[in-house]
Amino acid sequence: MISSEIEQFYDNNTQQEWERLDRHRMEFAITLKVLNQYLPSPPIKILDIGGGPGRYSITLSKMGYRVTLVDLSLNCLKYARVKAKESKVTIDDYIQGNVLELPMITDESFDSVLLMGPLYHLLELEDRKKAVKEAYRVLKRGGLIFASFITQYAPLRWVGKYEPEWIISNKDRLHELIKNKILIQSEGGGFTSAYFAHPSELKPLMETADFTSLDMIACEGLLSMIEEKVNEIQGELWDAWVELNYQLAHDPSIFGCAEHILYIGRK
Repeated sequence: MISSEIEQFYDNNTQQEWERLDRHRMEFAITLKVLNQYLPSPPIKILDIGGGPGRYSITLSKMGYRVTLVDLSLNCLKYARVKAKESKVTIDDYIQGNVLELPMITDESFDSVLLMGPLYHLLELEDRKKAVKEAYRVLKRGGLIFASFITQYAPLRWVGKYEPEWIISNKDRLHELIKNKILIQSEGGGFTSAYFAHPSELKPLMETADFTSLDMIACEGLLSMIEEKVNEIQGELWDAWVELNYQLAHDPSIFGCAEHILYIGRK
């Protein structure tokens, strides 16, 4: 795991990471609908592993849940403290930690675990399995996990929209993405080195830790990479688009063309 690269990236881009879900409102709205559908009523204990500057931690705390935020980036944790105070909510604890090993968290101590980010950054299968097993360890029997993945072709959809020449100027990296689902970040790039998962591998990965698979959701639904106009709307029309997208987000036929897929499982 290239943890120093990841930590440095999020330390340097904390504000941008906080604002990301303003730019991608549908992803945020759909994910919250999933959490509302599956989470038991508050005040259960939720562990947000890799929650960055705390968008979901703070939102769930506002709803009455008891949330502990874990992240590799100290700057993200400091930012989350500030935002939680501004929002007048209390997060139970802020822990700087690595998803691969969380010795400070005891076995079966949380009712639900969010793993919505760390799996992007684990390039080796064994590390992804280790992270999933660590999440399983700290989750109570019957508890729920919500794990997110970036899909294999999301980078190609992005360059198709913004940098179509990339496939010619980066032939080796294109081959690596298609063959091994990995992109090693070039100097000055806009993201970390990352693993981009094929939808067919998500359930098998999570089930290596004995999770029972419940659902998979395409977080952007039909609007991946074409969300700009919908992001501008408000009120009843926005709500209608969120509801339509949420209904269709369960359709496996659109999984490969979404940027993110959210897996829901039970211990």
